[in-house]
Amino acid sequence: MLWSALAILIGLLAFAVPVAAGLGVLGVVLSGLYSKLPLTLAIGEVAWATSNNFLLVAIPFFVLLGEILLRSGMAARMYNALVLWVPWLPGGLMHSNIAACAMFAATSGSSVATAATIGTVAMAEIKKHGYSERLFLGTIAAGGTLGILIPPSINLIVYGVLTDSSIPKLYLAGIIPGLVLASLFSLTVLLICLLWPEMGGRRTSTDWKSRIRALPDLIPPLVIFIAVIGSIYAGLATATESAALGVLAALGVAAWHRSLNLRMLLHAFEGTMRTTAMIMAILIAAYFLNFVISSIGLTAQVNSAITGLGLSPAGLLFAVIVFYLILGCFMETLSMMVATVPIIAPIMIKAGFDPIWFGILIVILMETAMITPPVGINLYVVQGLRKRGKIDDVIIGSAPFVVTMILMLAVLSYWPQLALWLPRVVSD
Repeated sequence: MLWSALAILIGLLAFAVPVAAGLGVLGVVLSGLYSKLPLTLAIGEVAWATSNNFLLVAIPFFVLLGEILLRSGMAARMYNALVLWVPWLPGGLMHSNIAACAMFAATSGSSVATAATIGTVAMAEIKKHGYSERLFLGTIAAGGTLGILIPPSINLIVYGVLTDSSIPKLYLAGIIPGLVLASLFSLTVLLICLLWPEMGGRRTSTDWKSRIRALPDLIPPLVIFIAVIGSIYAGLATATESAALGVLAALGVAAWHRSLNLRMLLHAFEGTMRTTAMIMAILIAAYFLNFVISSIGLTAQVNSAITGLGLSPAGLLFAVIVFYLILGCFMETLSMMVATVPIIAPIMIKAGFDPIWFGILIVILMETAMITPPVGINLYVVQGLRKRGKIDDVIIGSAPFVVTMILMLAVLSYWPQLALWLPRVVSD
């Protein structure tokens, strides 16, 4: 049963069937093959229950927040301000790419939005300063993945809903690992440019007066981050309400810079509806698939198979990491989360792993999947912005950062308190 399900899913993805449709079709096929009851009659109930979850209302708010920030020009001003602070480092503006992605991630819950926004602003700098194009593109693709780790994060919300975990604790748990991973990305760039100086481009110069003058452009992301995250921990708002506050803060920033107009809002609303529709289609299809595989006993079969291996907790963790690294090469990250977390998370929690810590580990694995071929979505986003050449350049440029993420997984596995310390301190 398990192998036939995997074969059907891989076959659908190989024929370029959209992810949501593929998951839904797999659910229908499994129901027809292995169930004596017409499970397809539950599609309406599953769709309603999924769409009616209050926590998931945060998703369109965070998508809208990112759209407003992109179209109001805040990202461009933020990037140009960061450029003035890093020209002395080997690798120059590639550190700006990572720092800008980290800052934008703190205001948006999407990796794709982060990569697209910073990539749009940074792409023109490659030839201007003689950077290695491959490595420069890799910093945008990898830096963009921080969008789902540094809160607010859409994927952390989905994980919280799937496992009934605390969203505020997940948000706190993602802050330190997110900053550490961003630092490791910069360290990766630094080491590469020290070993191969020609990849680091020509260094630019600036003065302290220009740097100080640009500082106000770094304030809006901080204001929005405080509005979103601060309102949760001050007890003023739930995770969903804080997302709405973030949208209001973004509108305020756009109005302050006189970029708030009807045309901008219409484009932001259209982009929000498209992205939200895609996310919800994936969620509904994946929830239906989970309902089917639970009903036909596939979940219990997988649990028995894994338990029967007799692995130690460390061995189980290693097996899960390898499983997600391989699966991430072939599946879109959100659908992979929704399809697998309800099966894998209970096993890991039963083995003694903290659900909050495991959520951060899963998100880092999802980040890795975003820059591993052939389905890594950030690779295609960056290549789409580039509009020339082959995607191989983006893949090769991202490869060092895949190694960095695997190192981060090892660090987090060896030192779980990296994720758990901040939630414990705040709750105490």
